[in-house]
Amino acid sequence: MTRDIPNDVQRGATAALQQAYPGGYTGDVVLEDFILVGGGSINQGGKLSTSVGTFFLKWNDAHTLPGMFAAEAKGLSLLRDTRTLYIPDVVASGEGSSDQFLLLEYLEPAHRPKDYWERAGQELAQLHATTGPSFGLDLANYIGSLPQANTLHDSWIQFFIRQRLQPQLTRARQAGLADTALVNQFETLYTRLPDLLPEEKPSLLHGDLWSGNIMAAQQGIPCLIDPAVYFGHREVDLAMTTLFGGFEPAFLEAYLEAWPLLPGYRDRFSLYNLYPLLVHVNLFGKSYLSQINSVLRQFLS
Repeated sequence: MTRDIPNDVQRGATAALQQAYPGGYTGDVVLEDFILVGGGSINQGGKLSTSVGTFFLKWNDAHTLPGMFAAEAKGLSLLRDTRTLYIPDVVASGEGSSDQFLLLEYLEPAHRPKDYWERAGQELAQLHATTGPSFGLDLANYIGSLPQANTLHDSWIQFFIRQRLQPQLTRARQAGLADTALVNQFETLYTRLPDLLPEEKPSLLHGDLWSGNIMAAQQGIPCLIDPAVYFGHREVDLAMTTLFGGFEPAFLEAYLEAWPLLPGYRDRFSLYNLYPLLVHVNLFGKSYLSQINSVLRQFLS
C-alpha cells in the first residue's frame, strides 16, 4: 500500500517516473507498494515498488527544510560523476504543495566481503582526487537538518572558520547552548589555525561521513548515501570516520596507502571534528560540549 506517502509526493513521484521512463512501459506508471524503512525528525523514507521498477523514496516538509533534496541531488550527482565509491543514481527531486521528495535508485543491502573496508578506503582516496578551484560549493546545502553555507573561499582555513565553525558557534550562542567563554576560546583558536592546518587543493568531500552513511550494496560494494557535499580538505572526511566509530582500521590504512597524509593528521582530526561536534550541540544539546572543551584544551593550553 502507498497510503503512507502524502498525496502530493505520490503525484510528484509518479510524474517524475513517467518522465524518466517514457516508452519503457505500456500505459501510466503505477505506484504499487511502499514499505517504510526510514523515519525520524528529518525524513520519512522507504522502498517504493512501481510498474517500472523499485526505488527509494524519501520526503520531508518543504517549508521547514527548503531546497534540501535539490541540494542533496546535486551532491549525489557530483559524487557519482567521480565513478569511485558507488553512489545511488538520482531519478528525480521535486516539491509539492507542502512536501518535497527525493527519488533514488533502490539499493538492496548486502553482506560486507573481507576486503570491504580496504576497498572503501582506496576508493575514497580516488574520490578525493577530484578537485575544484575553490573551497566550498556553488550552492548551500544541509548537515543533518541544519543549513550549511558553502560560500567559496580561496583559503581553506578561512573557509573552515567562516563557513563551518563560526555559523555553528553563533547558532549555539543564540540558543543559549554556548557561553561567552567558549566563544572567546574559539576566537583564540582561529588565530592559531594557520600554524596547525596545512593547505591543500580543494577535494570533493562527502561531508557527513559517519558509519550510518556508508553501506554495502550490490554484491557488497561500498556505497555512500546522505551527503553534505562541498570542496574542502580531505582530512575532514577522514576525521569524521573516527568520531562515532564503525569504521575498521583497514579503512584508514588503505586510504593512507593510496594517498598519504602529512604527519600530525590525528591531531588535526580532532580540530576538524569540532564542526560535527558543534552541529551535534545544536541538534541534540549540551552533552557534546565536554568533547569540544577537551579539544580546545588540547590546543590552547
